[in-house]
Amino acid sequence: MPRFAANLSMLFTEAPFLERFALARAAGFDGVEFLFPYAYAKDQLQQALAQNHLTQVLFNLPPGDWDAGERGIACLPDRVAEFRAGVDQALDYAQALGCRQVNCLAGLRPAAVTEDEAWQTLVANVGYAADKLAAQGITLCLEAINSRVDMPGFALDTSGKVLALIEQVDADNVRLQYDVYHMQIMEGDLVRSMECLLPWIGHIQFADNPGRHEPGTGEINFSNVFGAIDRMGYDGWVSAEYRPSGKTADSLTWLPRGA
Repeated sequence: MPRFAANLSMLFTEAPFLERFALARAAGFDGVEFLFPYAYAKDQLQQALAQNHLTQVLFNLPPGDWDAGERGIACLPDRVAEFRAGVDQALDYAQALGCRQVNCLAGLRPAAVTEDEAWQTLVANVGYAADKLAAQGITLCLEAINSRVDMPGFALDTSGKVLALIEQVDADNVRLQYDVYHMQIMEGDLVRSMECLLPWIGHIQFADNPGRHEPGTGEINFSNVFGAIDRMGYDGWVSAEYRPSGKTADSLTWLPRGA
């Protein structure tokens, strides 16, 4: 079966954040991810990982003002200096936590910024981040997020746009972060899509649709999806990034024993 990780920003939210590491380990996870580490000291996170024998598999570059609705700044021409400072901050945390992949959120394109301006800014910023991270052996992921339900106006909302960006940046350490939930909304045909995109996929996340809850609450046949991921030879992490419909422990019936 795939190597499953728990997204601690969404799972085990019944407990304070630093207590969720132990809950993930007790549930059978070997890896964890979360949206952002920056509100916590590096040594706190190092300790939580080490005590629970967990691998930090992913987190995001600083997104701007998340609480105010910003969803990344990589496409914003007037925020380049802030973006570059965020790359340095993420690199510092990644090295401390032994994390080999970070994700870049492209951001929401403002009406005052043309598509071409946003795209060229994105290309330059991703190229800068890729170079900085490559020097430390870290992969930069780019996630396509649906613009129909969750993030209208998000600059990268299809796998095709991410692949075009990867091609233009032309860096060996840039990969597609394939989120099953977002791609079911935007593209469908999940198994065939993942098979075609496999050479570019660096990380997989999942939730059911509609609702973004655990497998079995929506329309996606996760038994087939997980089986296909296994058969196609994907050897990266597959992260549970869903909102449990009830208690997290009750939502884990999809998780194989010993996962």
